Amino acid sequence: MNNINKDKKLLDEMKAILRRQGYAYATEKSYCDWVGRYIKFHQLKSKQALLEDAEGKVEAYLTHLAAEKVVAPATQNQALNALVFLYSKVLLLPLEGVNATRSRKEPRIPVVLSKDEVKQILMLIDATAGLIVKMLYAGGLRISETIRLRVQDVDFGFKKITVRDGKGKKDGVTPLANEVSYLLQEHLRKVKFMHDKDLANGYCDNVVLRAALTINNHR
Repeated sequence: MNNINKDKKLLDEMKAILRRQGYAYATEKSYCDWVGRYIKFHQLKSKQALLEDAEGKVEAYLTHLAAEKVVAPATQNQALNALVFLYSKVLLLPLEGVNATRSRKEPRIPVVLSKDEVKQILMLIDATAGLIVKMLYAGGLRISETIRLRVQDVDFGFKKITVRDGKGKKDGVTPLANEVSYLLQEHLRKVKFMHDKDLANGYCDNVVLRAALTINNHR
């Protein structure tokens, strides 16, 4: 392997293992990104270079993140988790004690927008993007959870949204705000009209209506 960061064979193998073990796509993307940065930081050119003094290399990289990049503790831990997975599951060389400088950031009071500020922002976002942002704000949904919603996940009668396969592979329920309920029904009517029009023109013959009505289907 002449350049493990270019030919991506190592990352492809890592992705395959992550998927077999049921990791979320966001985790897969994050882990592979950290491994790519790690390889670039040490300018590693071969798999053998990864294996030599593994603990020392990992310690040096984590210390770099803490001392020079000044990342948050959670960010450094995420990088560590990605590298632990790489060595234990992909390279089959578990790390035995990594003593890197740990990130430390003093807690700060978070900046929170007022209701008026939120209204001003929401007024500037329209169409489907605006609907998605309103659902994020009103229901506390994550972006990935919102764009995966299906019609059957929304209960207009009980004013609730069922989130399936959310964080931790768990299902959950969140309230459906009245304003969002109205906007969402309007969106579904619009998409159904487009779907019916496509059917009339001979398109989408094999597409089920449920798929056509997903929240992220727009033009």
